[in-house]
Amino acid sequence: MAASESGIAALPSLGDLRPRTVTDQIFDLLYERVVNLSLMPGAKLSEAEVAAQMGVSRQPVRDAFYRLSQLGFIQIRPQRATTVTPLSEAAVLRAYFIRSALEEACLRKAAERLTRRDLDALGRLIAAQEKAVAADARAEFHALDDQFHHDICEYAGLEFVWTLVKENKGHMDRARYLSLSYGAATALAEHRLILDALRARDAEAAVAAIRQHLSRIEDIIARLHVDQPEVFGD
Repeated sequence: MAASESGIAALPSLGDLRPRTVTDQIFDLLYERVVNLSLMPGAKLSEAEVAAQMGVSRQPVRDAFYRLSQLGFIQIRPQRATTVTPLSEAAVLRAYFIRSALEEACLRKAAERLTRRDLDALGRLIAAQEKAVAADARAEFHALDDQFHHDICEYAGLEFVWTLVKENKGHMDRARYLSLSYGAATALAEHRLILDALRARDAEAAVAAIRQHLSRIEDIIARLHVDQPEVFGD
């Protein structure tokens, strides 16, 4: 690759960069449906059927299935049906450990860095969450919940933290989706505590609030073992 006058190797124009592949798009769609429980644990998946419905060849579907299997979301068994995996308590707790460590560190910085405009924007997100809870709009609340956590990272100048969280939180999200019928109001109250701590620029209170908020997953797991034990596989 030729170097420019500055010594930097020539870079491609944005138009030359490879767009998202068909495999990426299939993966994203199936990942979302597994995480939001549109595809419940035990649901069967067929390469041929997915390929036919999406109007693609089987190879990108096969590649997307492999990526999902590597993340522990589906089980591929030769000569047998490919199925969505049950929830794994161990996988949920691993995701919780990673997310908690990352977001606690982020909240310390956010308490120092967020501006009044940032805090007001978070306040508007919470107002939107209140409406979603009142309307029992669970999918909308989940999206707003993610937006709240993402925006804190972004406003703190640490958006890469959310990228890492997002890459690791899928198993945790599956359990959270199952709890939205009774957990959304609690999550909303905890978001208010987080915002109050950030407004007060109290880093320790912000960390304590996010720790309490994320640790709620342990209560969710315990309740799911009682209410829906069939969703677990380990």
